[in-house]
Amino acid sequence: MSWRQVIITGCAKLDYKMDYLVVRKQEETKKVYIGEIALLLIESTAVSLTSTLISELIRKKVKVVFCDEKHNPQSELSPFYGCHDSSLKIRQQMAWDEEIKKLIWTEIVTEKIRNQMNLLYKLGYMEQADMLKSYIPEIKIGDESNREGHAAKVYFNALFGMDFSRSADNYINAALNYGYSLILAVFNREVVSNGFITQIGLFHDNMFNHFNLSSDLMEPFRILIDDKVVNMSLEIFGHEEKMSILDLFNKEVYIDGKKNTLNNAIKIYAKSIFIALNERDIAEIKFYKDEL
Repeated sequence: MSWRQVIITGCAKLDYKMDYLVVRKQEETKKVYIGEIALLLIESTAVSLTSTLISELIRKKVKVVFCDEKHNPQSELSPFYGCHDSSLKIRQQMAWDEEIKKLIWTEIVTEKIRNQMNLLYKLGYMEQADMLKSYIPEIKIGDESNREGHAAKVYFNALFGMDFSRSADNYINAALNYGYSLILAVFNREVVSNGFITQIGLFHDNMFNHFNLSSDLMEPFRILIDDKVVNMSLEIFGHEEKMSILDLFNKEVYIDGKKNTLNNAIKIYAKSIFIALNERDIAEIKFYKDEL
């Protein structure tokens, strides 16, 4: 089972040899067994890859994320076909009816707000946490009352101050966006690996968003990034801060009664959502917990 997060910095050449990723730098050469890699982050624009390596990374379903000149995630590598029966899976996806999509989206939103509430309690924001708690029974099917939006305003103002805005250009938003983009990339891997397409979502349906389904599924996991960022002293957002966020994927959580790394928990959760959609049964959904 893949578990490593591999980050490539500086000038390097990457190639493939006998099931290993070979990283060649001027001062050293290192090898990493590809079967252990869950995420390969190319943080530098001074990195070259062989086509043989790219093909093997895709075949082993390694999520590859490329960064821009500012070392921020910019793009990712995705295969055309995630599994042998992707045509069948896509037909299933197109047949998901609105009722089950709304029911599952309601469960996702409820879990997201519950996770936000728990973080506020953990940090001592009791009044705001109580407010989010009161929103949960008010959630309607498909979140028609937009409790998610109301909760987000209360939540972010509690974490980062009343003047905080998600559209502002600051280190907090840079860190949040960096973390969210990494989680989105991992969910894109799971969607494609299970044979579905990322563009057709449950709730998100922006014609300019190529990752609508992944954007839906990742919602309950955003709080993990929020928790990380609120505990960081962000006088700068550089390499060390980014590596701290990336290390979150090694965090252990509970899902389906067992302890798993976050990376594996995402696999289990995503698969449970697809089962719930195809079997029209929200009881199949498996959410993670920080503790039992």
